[in-house]
Amino acid sequence: MTMIPLTRRPGGLQAYKLLIPAHRGVTPAQQSHDGYEWLYVLSGRLDLLLGPERFELSEGEAVEFDTLTPHTFTNPGPGLVEALALYGEAGERVHLRQEPLG
Repeated sequence: MTMIPLTRRPGGLQAYKLLIPAHRGVTPAQQSHDGYEWLYVLSGRLDLLLGPERFELSEGEAVEFDTLTPHTFTNPGPGLVEALALYGEAGERVHLRQEPLG
């Protein structure tokens, strides 16, 4: 997997573009760590294992989760997965505006 940082400032929310090649082998072990993550799939299909639950995310779908929950993700193929990830090390959550201005 290639992670391209999109933010240049230290601390706070960090943004990355993820390029995940197809992988048809052993699923990587789940990991947990402090923080909160938001993933948005730009292209391809991403399999997310989040604790005991499995999610299949396609282009245009997003998921957010507490990274203290054990997790891992893979690309079942056949092509490359491109995704955006927002990560808050201190547990910051992404807040989406639901109402129009004014």
